Amino acid sequence: MVFPLLLAGCGKMGGALLSGWLKQGMRPADVLVIEPDAAAAAEVSASLVRVVADAVLLPAGFAPEVVVLAVKPQVMDRALASLAAVARRQGVLFLSIAAGRTIGSLAKHLGADTPIVRAMPNTPAAIGRGMQVACASSRVDAAMRGRAEALLAAVGEVAWIEDEALMDAVTAVSGSGPAYVFLLIETLAQAGVAAGLPEALSRRLARATVAGAGELARRTDTDPSELRRNVTSPGGTTEAALKVLMAADGLEPLLRRAVAAATERSRELAG
Repeated sequence: MVFPLLLAGCGKMGGALLSGWLKQGMRPADVLVIEPDAAAAAEVSASLVRVVADAVLLPAGFAPEVVVLAVKPQVMDRALASLAAVARRQGVLFLSIAAGRTIGSLAKHLGADTPIVRAMPNTPAAIGRGMQVACASSRVDAAMRGRAEALLAAVGEVAWIEDEALMDAVTAVSGSGPAYVFLLIETLAQAGVAAGLPEALSRRLARATVAGAGELARRTDTDPSELRRNVTSPGGTTEAALKVLMAADGLEPLLRRAVAAATERSRELAG
């Protein structure tokens, strides 16, 4: 990855992306960050990447090929207004990771001819294990798509969709999904305590079990249903538990309702 890049916003997700890019060989001299928060800006400067507090302070000669929008959705309009001059340069790709902001809403500020990729990452990107789903506008050519893919792949897996409407369900499954897994760890640990385990031990067991099972699922092509059956002995303890979890009012309908609620909220936020 050797091309000039402007990163607008370097919070948790923006910082995770920047860290991944630098690990993948991007030169600090090729990156410029806009970050008004002094503490976050100091962390960026420590990596030898240039940082300014506002777009008006961008160096006159800096001409990025890609602008990554990693600001919070509530301040996106202000950020887009400050970057209007950059958007007028031909061939500049805008890559947005802001939840709920559609390609159309971004184009209203940047111009209908501006190449835009909308992506939904998730928090495991912070350790290089994210799941990023992207959708490109009609103005994005093959080379731009390749740049976006390289930037997103630096922090995990990448999948592309052609129908932007699917991004609401993507948000509900992978974007919000880590919170569901953390809740599973939390509630599994609490159930262990209720069954008599010491709290510290139960937390350790729950955390390691969920992490290990997830890694096993990642490293094999075996279907999750088969992995589940491999753990389940007829008449054993796992089967007894699964009769509860797989009941008509068990985990599957509960997760369906949860994902449906998150999908609907994503639609509402997108307007």
